[in-house]
Amino acid sequence: MSNPQGVAVVTGASSGIGATYADRLAAQGYDLLLVARRADRLAELAARLSAQYGVQVETLVLDLSDASDLARLEARLQAEPAAVLINNAGVGALGPTAATGADAQEALIRLNIVALTRLSLAALAGFGTSGEGALVNIASVLAYGPSAGGASYSGSKAYVLNFTRSLQQEYADSRIRIQAVLPGPIRTEFFKAQGLPDSIFPDTAYISADALVDAALAGLAKGEQITVPTLVSPALWDDIEGKRLAFLGEVIGGRVAERYLQT
Repeated sequence: MSNPQGVAVVTGASSGIGATYADRLAAQGYDLLLVARRADRLAELAARLSAQYGVQVETLVLDLSDASDLARLEARLQAEPAAVLINNAGVGALGPTAATGADAQEALIRLNIVALTRLSLAALAGFGTSGEGALVNIASVLAYGPSAGGASYSGSKAYVLNFTRSLQQEYADSRIRIQAVLPGPIRTEFFKAQGLPDSIFPDTAYISADALVDAALAGLAKGEQITVPTLVSPALWDDIEGKRLAFLGEVIGGRVAERYLQT
């Protein structure tokens, strides 16, 4: 692929948020490398985007929770650096943790944390050859919301948020753009895939994948490091950040709080 825009890689691209990212990036003129487990859906999407936008679209049918499949995509990113990586692939493993089982929780960790981490590092190494690129990691508002029905999911998204923010600090003086996107409830197949109805949230809580991705891309264009498309009051974020910094300032004060000292 020799498109001057470069190649945008989208994981979890066969439907929902990933498919919408693929559409929007193709519309911007990027060639695409689309990654997901469902070959039929990938092929259908690739054909449509190639015909509609005149870009080259390649597909890779991979399960990124599988170490060998993950290694294939890592090797590809290292051999052929991308211009954009959208780390969208993820799973919920929702439900009571003990009932969901250890295997499902481990698979979640391999996909939501291990794969995202390794692909981020592979993409960043590739960006280093040109000095620029864009890394977008899809987190969740549940990074701030521990959930009795989503312990591993909310924990994994807290990891994604902190990992991405730490990378932002490391690459602050570069031209590499790194963004964390925190969706709330989205009208996709996510809950159905977990065996749950959309009614887990009220209808008014949902936005579409189109609305989410359009807002996230607008945030990226504005230089936002953290984009929460449904956050109406940015002052709330400022309050959270202020309290976070105050907390960190206090807990590195070098002394134990008085309430824990014996009298």
